[in-house]
This record gives sequence, C-alpha cells and structure tokens, in this order.
Amino acid sequence: MRDGASSALTALVVDDHPLFCDALTLTLRSIAEFRDIRTAGTLDQSLEMVGTDGAFDLILLDLNLPDVNGLDGLVRLRTAAPKSRLLIVSSMADNRMISHALKAGADGFVPKHSQRAVFCKAFEAVQSGRSFVPDGYIDPQGHDTARDAPDEALAQLASLTNQQARILNLICEGKLNKQIAYDLSIAETTVKAHVTAIMRKLGVHSRTQAVLIAQEARFNRVLPTDS
Repeated sequence: MRDGASSALTALVVDDHPLFCDALTLTLRSIAEFRDIRTAGTLDQSLEMVGTDGAFDLILLDLNLPDVNGLDGLVRLRTAAPKSRLLIVSSMADNRMISHALKAGADGFVPKHSQRAVFCKAFEAVQSGRSFVPDGYIDPQGHDTARDAPDEALAQLASLTNQQARILNLICEGKLNKQIAYDLSIAETTVKAHVTAIMRKLGVHSRTQAVLIAQEARFNRVLPTDS
C-alpha cells in the first residue's frame, strides 16, 4: 500500500445498483489509502472510464450488468486494464464460477452477501498482490488440474486453422465480431462462421469458455501473415 494522501489509490466500482455502489464506496473510503473512487453502472461505462482516466489501482466488478452477463465483462475489462487489481463482487458465487473467474483474470472473488470485514480483507489482499477467495471455497477441479489443463487445451487448440487461431487471439483481446472483421478485412458473417467452428472444435458453447481454454494453454501461437 502507498503512504500519504498525495499517493491515495484510485478505485472503480462497476455495479448497476446505486445503493450497493454507495456501500462499497463507503467501505473503500474506510481504508485510508482509497480517496479517488469512481462508479459505473454498465460495462461500457467502465471501459470508457478506463480509456479516458487510465488504469485504476483497483476495480470491483459485478458479473451481472445491464449490458453483459457472466464472465464476458471480466474478460473485456481485464484486457482493457491489464495492470489493475480486479476483484469480482457477485451473487453468482458457487465454486465453479469462482474458479472460472480466477482463470479468466480476476485477482479475487467476494460474494455480495459478505460482511464488511470480508470486503476489507479482500481489498487489502489484492492490493498486496495476493489473490482472495471466500472461506469454504474448494477448487471444483482439484489443485492439480491447473497443471494438467494446458496439455489438453493445447491438443484442442492444435486443431484450429491459422485463420481460426487469429480470430481466437482477437477474441482473447476482448474484440467483438465487427472489430475482428475490420481487423482481418473479412465479412462479419465469415467471422461468425469461424467462431462457430472454433467453439465446435474446442467443445465449448460460448466465447468465454473458448477464452478460458486459450488462457489455460497460455495461447500465443505464432502465425504466418497469409491465411
């Protein structure tokens, strides 16, 4: 943690419930270092604020927002603010969701119903560079799965064509189909067809799940310049 008022930390609270935003803001202000605290009610607002104001020291993100639901918002915000400490605050707090959130780039996870003391403990943990999970959390895949997952993920990713691999990389950067089509100079319908093929080959049903597989394998495939 930094010392002194001049080095106060910045925070962004992303939640569409004003009363909960106020409660989190008050809790953050009870920690001396947090003074500049902003709030956003949608993912788009938060992405705009990150782009305008620069990286925040700490971002608190709800997974259920008016313009996004689940881990897609986390993936996009993590891409936009790679250096921020990112803490998920959500009512969707089963072990599987917590595990997926951590793999998708969250630094910690706090269930919304937690007591104020738990939030303070989580803030201090992630700001100190440590991860935070609630008491009673058990990795649904076991502690050794993370070490074994890359081999399986690499085998799945090896089946992708070069163009599909490019598109998956762009999905991992948080880009939408329209942006991918522009970057690759192809039709948006072609991108959609490739995304469908990628999900089929990886055996998943959403873009977020595809990103998780790519992250498990630390996907950074060197690609030729031609298709």
